[in-house]
Amino acid sequence: MKYIEWFGKNFIGLFEAGGEQFMSFMTGIIPLLIVLLTFTYSLIAIIGEKRVNKAIRASAKHLVLRYTVMPILSVLLLTNPMAYTFGKFVEEEEKPAFYDAVVSFLHPVTGLFPYANAGELFVYLGIANGVMKAGYDQGSLAIRYFLCGIVVVFVRGVITEKITKFLMKRESATKTETI
Repeated sequence: MKYIEWFGKNFIGLFEAGGEQFMSFMTGIIPLLIVLLTFTYSLIAIIGEKRVNKAIRASAKHLVLRYTVMPILSVLLLTNPMAYTFGKFVEEEEKPAFYDAVVSFLHPVTGLFPYANAGELFVYLGIANGVMKAGYDQGSLAIRYFLCGIVVVFVRGVITEKITKFLMKRESATKTETI
């Protein structure tokens, strides 16, 4: 009987803790996410969607911008999973690399712009909690994570683009040989 009582108390305690965590999100992170989204969409409306699209088309033509500015803008402006739609601005052989860059940037963006990939927020907050317990600043972690992410997405984008172009060229040569 004692074990049943203990199980019942602790079982309900699990849901009480979950409810407390949920309420902390409702009074903390959720309003922040809504304000950040509102700001982003307002900024696009002020600049103009056509101007934003024109700037993105121009950046797609340059290797460095294609794998730094474009993934950053796509994640910040459209959030996950809509960020992948910026791939329409790149050439066909660059699409896999652009996708790789965007996917890679969805994690580092979370510390500074949690609305961009809210599903990743729990992972980031777990890491940030450990960093804060170790005596370090969460803001410093977010900035370092963001800057490191820019370097990583650029490197991944360039390498994936080279691999894709190599494989497409090889496949094209194979098709020519069989004809």
